[in-house]
Amino acid sequence: MDQKNLAVELLKKLLRDELKRKSKFNLVQSKTFTEKLEEAINRYHSGQIDSVEFLEKWLIPLGEELRHADKRGVDLGLDYREFAFYTALEVNNSAVKILGDEVLKHIAQELLKTVRNSTTIDWTIKESVQSALRRNIRRILRLHGYPPDLQEKAVETVITQAKMLADDFINNKPTEH
Repeated sequence: MDQKNLAVELLKKLLRDELKRKSKFNLVQSKTFTEKLEEAINRYHSGQIDSVEFLEKWLIPLGEELRHADKRGVDLGLDYREFAFYTALEVNNSAVKILGDEVLKHIAQELLKTVRNSTTIDWTIKESVQSALRRNIRRILRLHGYPPDLQEKAVETVITQAKMLADDFINNKPTEH
């Protein structure tokens, strides 16, 4: 490839744009992939890897991983909001091992329904609504056997994820499966 630097910059921009889009609705994935991209960019700029290695071993695989992550939600039968909650619960590997995909999928669907039904225009600033939502999230996690020692982190991740989707919840009020 004659224009390696051009290819590097173009792919880097495409990945950043995709991560920016993803950051609007999936907290966990955007954070994970952004960290991977930044690590690769830092290695490239510090001279630890050359442009060919940067493309072949970092950028192209990261792009494929992003595509695979989007496909995974579809394969699980989850819409993008449900999948965002699924990934928020999946952050903890032991929860995945204990509960499995089907239970996490069901929890994510219940969380979406609960959050959607709890949202009002100003819910992100009303502590009373957020407190009630935290209780409901804890109840759902307990009901499905989510590991107790990991629940608080999951609750906070789900609340943060819900805030990211706040406009979507308000503009697209309930649609049932």
